[in-house]
Amino acid sequence: MPLQLAISEQRPARGDRRPGSPWLRILIGVAVVVALIGLRLVAEPSWTQWLPTAGRDFITLSVSVLVESLPFVFLGIGISILVQVWLPDRMWRLLPRNAALRRVVLSVLGVVFPVCECGNVPMARGLMMRGLGVGEALTFLMAAPILNPVTIITTYQAFGFDDGILLARILGAFAIANLVGWLFSRHPNPSGLLTPQFEAACHADHEADQGRWRRSADAFATETATMIPALVAGSFIAGAIQVGVPRDWLVAVGGNPVVSVAVLMALAFVVSVCSNVDAFFILSLSATFASGGVVAFLIFGAMIDIKMLALLRTTFTTRTLILLTALVGLATLVIGLGLNLVF
Repeated sequence: MPLQLAISEQRPARGDRRPGSPWLRILIGVAVVVALIGLRLVAEPSWTQWLPTAGRDFITLSVSVLVESLPFVFLGIGISILVQVWLPDRMWRLLPRNAALRRVVLSVLGVVFPVCECGNVPMARGLMMRGLGVGEALTFLMAAPILNPVTIITTYQAFGFDDGILLARILGAFAIANLVGWLFSRHPNPSGLLTPQFEAACHADHEADQGRWRRSADAFATETATMIPALVAGSFIAGAIQVGVPRDWLVAVGGNPVVSVAVLMALAFVVSVCSNVDAFFILSLSATFASGGVVAFLIFGAMIDIKMLALLRTTFTTRTLILLTALVGLATLVIGLGLNLVF
C-alpha cells in the first residue's frame, strides 16, 4: 500500500526565529554558500598557494561540485513547491490506477521535468507529500536523472550511437528504476523507510488559513534549509575522496572486462558529476575502458553518488539507502558485465 501523505507541514508562526526555525537555518545555509561561491569567484588564484597541492585540489573540486549542483537544487525546490502547493488535485487522477503502469509513467516523468539528480530529491519529497508511495518516488528518483532530454542529448553528443552506449543507458535506467520501485513498493512497512522527521512532516496537517503564497514561502524555507547543508556536506566529502583516491591504477585495470565495470562504478560514486554532463567526463576514458564499464559509469553515477546519498539522507533512513545502493549497484554491474560479454 503506498503511503497516503498530507500536502504540507504545519509551520511556525510568522516572525518565529527560534533556533529550530527553517528561516534561521536557511539564512545560515545561504550565507555559507554565498561566501564559498564569492570566495571562489573574486579571490586571486594565488590565495590558496600556501596550501599543499592536495589542499588546493580539495577546495577546487569541492566548490566545483557545489557550484555545479546548486542551480539544479533550487530548480528542483521550485518544481517541488509547484507540485506540493499549486498543482490541482485533478492532475493526479491522470496517473494510471494500476501500480506497475503508474511507476512506468513516473519513470519517464523526467522528460517533462528535466532536472538532474540533485534537483530531483526535493521534487520527490513533494511527490510523496502529495500522496505517492515510497516505491513510486524512488522509481522517479532513479529514472529521471537519465530519462530526460538534456541527459539524452548530451550523451548522444558525446557518443552518438557508437557501441550502443546511449541506448544501453536509456534502457538500463528504465529497467533498474522500475525494478527498484517494484521491490520497495512491496515493503510491508513503507513508513519505516523514511526518516522520522520527514514522515512527521508528511503526516502533519497544513494550516487551513494559509494562502498558497505563504505555504510556498514556508515550503521553500524548509526545503532549502534541508537540502543546502546536505549538498555542502556531500560536495566536500566528494572532494576529499577525489583527492585521496589515486587515478593511475584506474587506467591500469581499464582493459579488464570484469574489473573495469566495478572500477568505473566506484569512480562515478566518487566524482559525483552531474548527470547532464557526465557523458563528457567519461568520454576521455572511453578509449581505455570497455563499453560495459562506460555504461555502468553513466547509469550508476546518475542514480547513486556521494552528494546524492547526502541529499537522500534527508528523506530516507540509512538502512534504506544501503539497500537502495546495493540493489542499484548489483543491477548496474549485471548490465555492464553483460555488455562486455556481447561487445
